[in-house]
Amino acid sequence: MERSARARHGALGVVIAVMLAVLAGACSGGSSPGPSESPAESSGPLLAVKIDNAPQARPQTGLNAADVVYAEQVEAGLSRLMALYATKLPDSVGPVRSARESDLELLAQFQDPTLVFSGAQSKLLPLIDAAPLRPVTPGDAPSGAFVRDPERTAPHNLYVRPPRVQDRTAGAKALERAGLRGGPAPDGGERVAERTVRFPSSRFTFTWSADQGRWLIAMDGRPATEPDGTPVTAATVVVQRVEIKESQFQDFMGNNSPLTVTVGSGDAEVLRDGRAHAGEWQRRSERDTTTFTTPDGDPLDVASGPVWVMLVAR
Repeated sequence: MERSARARHGALGVVIAVMLAVLAGACSGGSSPGPSESPAESSGPLLAVKIDNAPQARPQTGLNAADVVYAEQVEAGLSRLMALYATKLPDSVGPVRSARESDLELLAQFQDPTLVFSGAQSKLLPLIDAAPLRPVTPGDAPSGAFVRDPERTAPHNLYVRPPRVQDRTAGAKALERAGLRGGPAPDGGERVAERTVRFPSSRFTFTWSADQGRWLIAMDGRPATEPDGTPVTAATVVVQRVEIKESQFQDFMGNNSPLTVTVGSGDAEVLRDGRAHAGEWQRRSERDTTTFTTPDGDPLDVASGPVWVMLVAR
């Protein structure tokens, strides 16, 4: 009888322990995770899409849905965009265009991102295959992921449907690897109503709208809009001054493809809340994160909302 009572007591203790463990798990946030623990923060890869920026490609689709838009120099001094989607996947993005060597170094700071593009120079393809990312092109994409707009002419009419490429997002925290961390603005700064950022053959103008709390964007002197006429805007504009040199690749016309170097250090300027803040950027290696700091070494954070990063020559 004594042994049986001890056994019953031991079994009851196991049951109680299990119940307490379950209750503790529920009370610790299992059903209500905080922002850094949310499945959306780390459940999927970052999605990057190369977007055409030729005049024939405008208005582009999906720019306002992007968390970050990079502008980089391509052949003949023109610019091309790379949009990053970390918190949501819009129905359509484009027009989609080809990848460049610069994209591989820029994206290497993220954790196995997805890169959507329409193709690349044949000698660049082995480097893309070897890069720590998932390449997605019309030739290897899931069924229905790419569509052509019959109202536009090729090559400015190819669009991607991100939900058909992947069904999960990386979460806002993934963007911190690019130095784009949300937070308050530093003290001071210069009040700025408008700033123009120039590439050799294209330019972007950012005009502060106090009513919208955003920078209105113009490309080559014309307001940028979505196809429905909605203005394209940014909460923060980062002007990152980098080395731009010749790469080993050329386009089909023989123009050299510039290589934008995003490893190293240099000057930066952050436009937010109607003010400009001088800063510096640093990235020690391809797999390291980028940091933006004030001249005093304090973090230089971005405002809540879309960020545009202009990768311009020093």
